[in-house]
Formats: sequence, structure tokens, C-alpha cells
Amino acid sequence: MSWRQAVRLAIATGALVLVATVAQPAHAYPPTPPSASEAANMLASLTVAPEGSLAGYDRDLFPHWITQYGSCNTREVVLQRDGTNVSVDSSCQPISGQWYSVYDAVWVGDSSDVDIDHIVALAEAWRSGANTWSTSRRQQFANDLSIAQLIAVSQESNGSKGDKDPSEWLPPNQNTWCLYSREWIWVKYSYGLTVDSAEKAALQNLLGSC
Repeated sequence: MSWRQAVRLAIATGALVLVATVAQPAHAYPPTPPSASEAANMLASLTVAPEGSLAGYDRDLFPHWITQYGSCNTREVVLQRDGTNVSVDSSCQPISGQWYSVYDAVWVGDSSDVDIDHIVALAEAWRSGANTWSTSRRQQFANDLSIAQLIAVSQESNGSKGDKDPSEWLPPNQNTWCLYSREWIWVKYSYGLTVDSAEKAALQNLLGSC
């Protein structure tokens, strides 16, 4: 059943509450993170330290949206990966498609209204240890497609998140909280980033709800 058919069925039956679940494409996620138990072990191994300063931070210190293949950059690859029925032009820019934003459970129909969110924001990474990295390491972090670090979401949800950690912000769609916490931990573990005490407590609570 297509998402349009699901919407029509929901309207006809009055089951609008089911639309987000039925319509959500299974592929609209980054790589699957470790299980809750594995994530808990990863979290336990992370260094707990107060968040550092933003002194010296600049997004340009994390070169992002680099070329991944052909004429496709990282943003365009994520848009194709996370979208439904995506068509692109000769420069790899999507010209049609639909994107399901798992953060707020809404569909977005124009790629220009889609943000590619860094699960662990660049500024958050800077405060957690990335300030000491080489430029090449920061570039890898900002464009990493091998772990759950990049996801296509609505501009509204990404704007509300900003560079906040899970003790300060969680997706409005509570159904994603378990997944989000595992993704967050996976990224921090993969890059050896620190967590502060409030962040760790929030992540432990989220894993407990899985």
C-alpha cells in the first residue's frame, strides 16, 4: 500500500492516528544502530566530563557535504537514501520525492524544506572533544554515512534541536526516543567523544524505555 493509499484509508475509516505509522517507509533511517543492551555497554565506556567551551568553533572547521560519488555530495546522497520516489537531475539535485521526518512524524514534499541533521551536532561534538581533532577527522565526522550520524528531517524539527544534547532536547515523536538514544550513543562511541553527567543520565533513562 502506498502512503497516499494509507492516507485515504485512514480518512475513510477515521483512523488518522495510524497514518504516520502506516506511511513511514522502512528505509527512511540511517544505518541501524546497536541494540539497547549494546548501546548501554557503549555508554558505560564513554568518558564523563563537563561540556567544553565553544571558543574557536566554526562550522567551516567541519568540511561538509563533500562529494561522495559522481556529482552527488553527502546531502544529496542522504536525500536519496531517506526519501521515497526520489528523482534527481543531472547534478544529483532531487527534483521530486517525499521525505518522512521521523523527529516530528510529518511528510515533506520539497527537498529544499528538508534539513540533513547531524545526530550529534557539530557544535556538540566540538564541546565533547572534536576541538582537538584534525580537519580530516572533522570532515569524516560531518559526512559519515557508515553510522547513524546523518538523517533527513524537517527544517522545523532540526531548527528546534539546534546543538542540544538529549538532556535538553528530544524529538517530539516519542516513538523515536529509543532509536534516537542508540544512534546518539553509537556516534559518540565511534568517535570517542565525551558525555556530560546530565546527558548520560538522560540517555540511560531513554535506553530504559526501550
